[in-house]
Amino acid sequence: MGKDIQSKREREKVIVSQMIDLYCRKQHKTKRELCTECKELKQYALLRSDKCPFMETKTFCSNCKVHCYKPKMREMIRQVMRFSGPRMIFHHPIMAVSHVIESKKEKRRLEKQDEY
Repeated sequence: MGKDIQSKREREKVIVSQMIDLYCRKQHKTKRELCTECKELKQYALLRSDKCPFMETKTFCSNCKVHCYKPKMREMIRQVMRFSGPRMIFHHPIMAVSHVIESKKEKRRLEKQDEY
């Protein structure tokens, strides 16, 4: 496995972890440790990231054609993303800005693909 793919995988794991942590702190009023439900989601998300066969070419799971999350977990991660996404700018501004830039690039790339 290439060094770039591994660093991309690790970066994705850090981002999803921080988003779940933020969600749990704000929604479930936890302090240091995650609630059981969020801990389970985090472990599941990290495992899915470790096993992702498309890491080399994908940008975000939401853009993937194969959805490997179980329906329950997929709905939970969607809730986390909807809640934490807009708030990341206040908690992790550099990460949030780079995510927006990456999203715009991916959107343009996909639009270009659709033209052909």
